[in-house]
Amino acid sequence: MKKIMTILLSCLVFLSSLLISAVPAEAAEFDIDFDTNCTAIYFENIDTETVVYKKNADERRYPASTTKIMTYIITAENVSDIHNTKVTVKGSVLHMLDGTGSSVAGLEDKEELSIYQLLNCLMIPSGNDAALVLADYIGDGDIDKFVSMMNKKAKELGCSHTHFANPHGLNDPNHYTTVSDMAKIAKYALTLPEFIDISDTATSDCLGEDRYLVTTNSMIDPVRGGDYYYEYAKGVKTGSTGNDSGYCLVSTAVKGGYTYLCVAYGAPYEDENGESYENGAMIDSKNLYEWAFDNLSIKTIIDKNDLVKEVGLDFAWNKDTIQLAPANSYSTILPDDLDISSIDKVYDLPERIEAPIKEGEKIGTVTLSYANQKLVTVDLVSSETVDRSELLSAVDGIKKVVTSQWFIICVIVIAILVMTYIIVVAVYSRKRKAQRPVKKYRKF
Repeated sequence: MKKIMTILLSCLVFLSSLLISAVPAEAAEFDIDFDTNCTAIYFENIDTETVVYKKNADERRYPASTTKIMTYIITAENVSDIHNTKVTVKGSVLHMLDGTGSSVAGLEDKEELSIYQLLNCLMIPSGNDAALVLADYIGDGDIDKFVSMMNKKAKELGCSHTHFANPHGLNDPNHYTTVSDMAKIAKYALTLPEFIDISDTATSDCLGEDRYLVTTNSMIDPVRGGDYYYEYAKGVKTGSTGNDSGYCLVSTAVKGGYTYLCVAYGAPYEDENGESYENGAMIDSKNLYEWAFDNLSIKTIIDKNDLVKEVGLDFAWNKDTIQLAPANSYSTILPDDLDISSIDKVYDLPERIEAPIKEGEKIGTVTLSYANQKLVTVDLVSSETVDRSELLSAVDGIKKVVTSQWFIICVIVIAILVMTYIIVVAVYSRKRKAQRPVKKYRKF
């Protein structure tokens, strides 16, 4: 029974250590010093997967043409050779956009284009016609099948508040996402071949010199971008369906070895007189990038080579403490002027442990926090291997037995029994002596 309980306990400890070590770094959000236009924003440092700013991150929004990021994903994952795979454009598919006022790439009935060309038409001028042609091809003539693939992929990426109804992003009550979900989709897309190259292209002649594709993303267009242009921006996708979605933008920016991702949704589009507002999604994104690059940097909060704590150690010869070190180093994005010593550390450790201990064996944890926000929980492990002294263990075992309550009770009981026995023997002997007849001797 004891062996079974030991095995069960070991399993529980092992599972617990897995759960604790799997806890990801949490958001270390910071206060920005400017107002934003968008109703929902998700801003993350991709290098450390640290979310540094959020606003209504899990609020459902129309994604508009940022939907096409998922359309790119499904296409890229289902075509092995995007440069040499050809598709013939169907007029019946193009006519599905009649009367929608959609942004298009100007595809023509019966023309043959490569998947690569269609992806450029999808991402650069935000062609809804390209989205439908790709969906029709990948779905074997069934666009709904393609949309089902989009929704399946969203679930695989951990998107819990996302549902697609089409491949282009036109408004539909069943077509929605959140900025936090779209960030997951965008980060995955960034790992796919040629995605960032295509989405970061300002102009392309992939259809021929007389059919230039021009980006809708002013942040990456040095010629037409005006004040929106930001030299460190790279991609990714704009979107808008008027006041329903507002201005939307998914973008990245790279500077000084740092990479940020920003998903900005719901900036005001038109006022009550039909006058267009400035693109608040681009303004917010640019402001966030500049603020982050100017004020934040990666700092190492805890290093695996440092000895950070010690605990008492039993049953080790000539050694009564052991030093602990972090199982892993941990770095995150923090303000430039932050003193690392101001990071709060809460330790969860036993007062004493028993040898034998192996180097790298988990002993406890430390939780790191900044400005009352949890950053991460890091395992603390033994910095060395320490063998067990069997002599000290035996002495301790004897000491525990001798000082145990039951042992003391047993000794008292035995002492009482011995004393009782002595008294009984004494009394019995006295009685026998008293009862012994007195011998009479004759006198001579």
